[in-house]
Amino acid sequence: MTIITRKTATKRLCAYSQQPIRDICVFCGSSAGVQPVYANTALQVGRLFANRGIRLVYGGGHVGLMGALADGALAAGGHVTGVMPQSLIDREIGHKGITEMHIVETMHERKALMVELAGAFIALPGGHGTLDEFCEVLTWSQLGIHAKPCGILNIEHYYDPLLEMFSRAVEEGFLKPVHRDMVLVDTDPARLLDRVEAARPQYVAKWDVTAEPAPVP
Repeated sequence: MTIITRKTATKRLCAYSQQPIRDICVFCGSSAGVQPVYANTALQVGRLFANRGIRLVYGGGHVGLMGALADGALAAGGHVTGVMPQSLIDREIGHKGITEMHIVETMHERKALMVELAGAFIALPGGHGTLDEFCEVLTWSQLGIHAKPCGILNIEHYYDPLLEMFSRAVEEGFLKPVHRDMVLVDTDPARLLDRVEAARPQYVAKWDVTAEPAPVP
């Protein structure tokens, strides 16, 4: 077997920082959704961050829930950091009024930088991109690459099917209960933020390498 080792910038951050969380990354849709409650809640979350002195890290857009989130924080005097690939800047969906914008080359760089900048992660409703981003930070937490809280704001129970899928994965032996439980879920923005700020994630290995392999049927 040929072994090819590639060095990357990924840092292993298993230990939880005792410092208060000052920056939280929010993943959310670039569409507003059908129900007005989605955008209204995104605005509320932005204001909540600003009022608590938490700096917002997000995908940098001015459209959909992303735009509502950033506008809510900015209107309340908050600090907003966007991270966006040049290809999306070229499509003119970048927010021009935020505090700072990091422009990167690829979507992979975007996600890695958001993880580096933030001390915790929250998902609001969104589509493929939001699911990809949130599930990646969950995976990194499961693998011990970071020890940062991960939460879902379950507006109108939007994420119920995903949470059911996580439970199904536990039932079928693809996910440990402790890794399912590391997802903090609430329907109230302030209550979820309280839980995220109070969380103390612990690394639990995914694999028991000393266990006997399961028999092949």
